[in-house]
Parts: sequence; structure tokens; C-alpha cells
Amino acid sequence: MESVSRRVLVIGAVGIAGAAVAGCATQPASPTAGPTGAAPTTTGPVTDTTPRWPLTGKPLASPEDAKRVAVAVKVPDNKREHIHNGMFVQQGINEADIVFVENDGYSSLPSGEAGTRLMPVFHSDYAESVQAVRSMRPVNAALFSPITGILGSTGGTGWVLQYMKAFSSYFTPIDYGQAKKAFGGKLVAYGINSKFVFKIGGSSYFDKAVTCHPAKLATLAKKFTDGPQQPYFPWADEANASTANGQPATTVKVPWAKKMNWTMSYLWNEDKKLYYRNMPWGAHKTVGGEKVTTENIMVILSPIVQGRINSKTNQISTGGSHPEPIYKVINGTGKFYYAHAGKYVTGTWTKGAVNETFKFTLEDGSPLQMAPGRTFVELPAASSKVTFKG
Repeated sequence: MESVSRRVLVIGAVGIAGAAVAGCATQPASPTAGPTGAAPTTTGPVTDTTPRWPLTGKPLASPEDAKRVAVAVKVPDNKREHIHNGMFVQQGINEADIVFVENDGYSSLPSGEAGTRLMPVFHSDYAESVQAVRSMRPVNAALFSPITGILGSTGGTGWVLQYMKAFSSYFTPIDYGQAKKAFGGKLVAYGINSKFVFKIGGSSYFDKAVTCHPAKLATLAKKFTDGPQQPYFPWADEANASTANGQPATTVKVPWAKKMNWTMSYLWNEDKKLYYRNMPWGAHKTVGGEKVTTENIMVILSPIVQGRINSKTNQISTGGSHPEPIYKVINGTGKFYYAHAGKYVTGTWTKGAVNETFKFTLEDGSPLQMAPGRTFVELPAASSKVTFKG
């Protein structure tokens, strides 16, 4: 159970203390120019020229269709935040184009280690409602800046909020309190699902109850209305995906904790042509018992340090109040695994400035090509022992 000091006590609270965080920042660069929905050019044997949705790689009938705001929302992922009084809490996960899985930062597991937190990103389709909504993590700057758009949350701890302001050229954080004010004090972009409010010692907690409505949140955009300016992944047709010649991966396991079992797993269903996601305790399910699925799994292994980021100097320091796990992905490199259709490939990822996308190179030196579809991006520590079975 988290301490009272690190949780939402009242609905008017904009910030939620505590953060699991991002890579060390560099001076923001200019947003990458390019037509919305345009496909990337690869240096491999096959050059894809199909107009595609930038976050799923699915064929795009007209680039005009993709000129809409991308909306990301912070969602909790620990066991007690999945189930409340026998009811599944999460909503909207299966409507996201990309779902990032990151270190939560709370010592919320029985072993004293941190669990996970999600950031689903909506663009080609807006979920009607996303639940539950929690606070930001600085890693979201490195993950979301290449997309551009609006980031929904319940706020964040003080130094994290300062850090995020440095990237206003790429995304706009609009939390619960800010959106309520923008709509004249009314709950329009966010809401409260009263069935999930709970009390401890007479105080009301809204950890599981805050909802976000991406389509409504998107209307607050003053920029980024033309949607993502570049494809997030190196898309190609299904037949040209790098996994066509990959190794068996009908089961994918991604461990997050060292002292206990906190492993995310994915099981390939050949009939449905989908991976089903499993939490350490069982199937990942949303409201009504719907199972969470994905076509693609991307595992990015990143070096992580504990500390804080100075928003003025971009320097990482250890200690201080609210030190957090800092992903060193900006101007970074590491190993990746990509799984699709029951097979996987591996290689090296690199990333430049905060607004640049990840680049993926296979072990043979050729560029990765990904099949169209929804993608779960798992971001465990560099030491994580990812395993695959046929």
C-alpha cells in the first residue's frame, strides 16, 4: 500500500507526488518536418512508399484523415489498480495505437520494488473513456515528443512538472485541474467514476476513479492539430516485416523485478492473429473482462539511474527529494526485441534528441521493418532477461 503522502487525497489535487522517470534531457531541437502519414524511407532491400497511419502503420486512404491530435494518457498498472471490489478498473487500452509500459517508481510490490505504469497513445481511434488516470513520468517526454500532442494526467511531482515544461514545443500536458478550468469548472475532458472511489481513514481516494475522454481533451489543443509529423516506427507491409524470417516467439516474457515474479507475458493466438497480454497474476483485462491484445511487441532495454533531472541544466543528480528511476534514452543506445505473428528478431536501438524517434538496426546490420498494427512497448531495465518460446 502506498503511503498517504504519495496518493491523491482530494479531487482538486493537480499533482500526485512521486515519479518514475525519463531520460536525461538535451536542448530541444526543432520538430521534425514531414507530411502527416508519410511512410519512412528505409535503406534495406524494400522501400515502402505506402501512405500509412503514423502510429500503427496501417494504410491511410487520405493524409487528411491523420490530421488530428494525438492524445496520451497516464494509466496505473499495479494489481490493486486493476481490480476494485471485484470489478476490472481499466478502460480504453485496446483502442490505443501504442501502449508504453514503464517503471512506476513507487516501491509498491511486496519485495519493495517498483511495478509498472502505462501510457496509451490514441490517434487513429479515440477511446470513449480511459480509466484510471494517474500522474506523469519524465520518461514520457522522450517517448511522446516525437509524436507531438496532448498528454493527459493528474499532474506530477514538482521537479517533474518543471522538467516537462522544457518540451512544450512537442507536447502539451493538460491535467485534470487544468482541463476542468478550461471548460469553466465543468468535468468535460475528465470525469469521476464514483464506483471506484475508496476511503482510508475517512479520506477519499481517487486513484482508480479518474477518467479521461481523449476526444474532448483533443479539443483543447492550440497546436499539434495536424497530428504526428513522422511515423513512430519503421513500417512496412506484413509480407516484408523483419519477423518473417525470425525465431519462434509464441510466448514472450518480460521480467521487471529481480526479487519477485513481476513478469509481463504475451501469448500468440494464431486464430486471432493477436498476442494476448498477461499480468503476473493472470490475463490483462479491462472493464467487462475484455482481454488486452496487441499485434506487435517492442521491448526496449534501457540503462536506468536513480535520481533527479535539473530542468535548467539537464543534469542528473542522485539523492534529493523524490529521486526516481531515470531512463537514459535521449542520445542513448541499447538492445531491443521485436515480436510479431509468433516470431521475433533482435538488434540495437539508438535515439537522438528528445523529439527524434528510436532507430532500430538488426543484428545483421539491416534496418528493422515492422508489420502494421497496435504496439505494446515494454521498457524494462537493461539487465532484464527477456525470453521467448516457440
